Amino acid sequence: MRIAVVAPSTPIAPETAERVRALAEAAHPGVEIVFDPQCFQRHNHFAGTDAARAEAFVAAANDPGFDALWFARGGYGSCRIAEGVLGRLGPAARDKAYLGYSDAGFLLAGLYGNGVGTAAHGPMPNDILRIGGEAAVRRALAWLVDRDPGALEPELGEGPAAAFNITVFGHLIGTALEPDLSDHVLLLEDVSEHMYRTDRAMFHITGSASVRRVAGIRLGRCSEVPVNDPDFGETEEEVFRFWCSRAGIPYLGRADIGHDADNKVVPFGRLR
Repeated sequence: MRIAVVAPSTPIAPETAERVRALAEAAHPGVEIVFDPQCFQRHNHFAGTDAARAEAFVAAANDPGFDALWFARGGYGSCRIAEGVLGRLGPAARDKAYLGYSDAGFLLAGLYGNGVGTAAHGPMPNDILRIGGEAAVRRALAWLVDRDPGALEPELGEGPAAAFNITVFGHLIGTALEPDLSDHVLLLEDVSEHMYRTDRAMFHITGSASVRRVAGIRLGRCSEVPVNDPDFGETEEEVFRFWCSRAGIPYLGRADIGHDADNKVVPFGRLR
């Protein structure tokens, strides 16, 4: 099996790639992880220019020699290329798994909405830098290589699901990238956002007519929440319950996803 790694958002360090390759070689002998050189480029905030990031993604997705495409890390930037690359994908792109989260959600949404491959929210190579990050990378590889059910978010049911970063999902609603999530369970998580911003995002998300067709919403972890001044006075779960109740969307409890080493895999759609 061969897995391509590209960075549609921000770059990673070559040393990080080497650590991931070494872990993969030990855990899954015979599996080849190929980091596109674009992953290490730097142009302003991004892992190379918009054109370079788009070309790397399209080339890897359309290459029949790769079985999966793994996003190197989040950050910001994939929304600048997502809509443009989707129309350039050929038959080989439809046979792949695509794994990532955070800013990669823009591409995952577009891929899923256009029926391209198997999109999944889950750990990325740069997560190896987190405390306990090797376990996250092992989990991602276990799903990419073996579709190990132990890598999955444990409460996924028989119905379809999708998972996103709250901020990313809020920004893609109403764009060409928004997939039809009717009757899906929607899992949401976030990092480094003030609670008032999470509250405002949930006003927008639950106010969307398309989101009101979901089967329910589950809350992942909201980590590294900055202190509000004055204190917001509500937890993330209270915020979710408030807006779900107001919109008539079932609140279905917590989910084991987030910007941390415990982040579990959530394939989009029904489990196969």
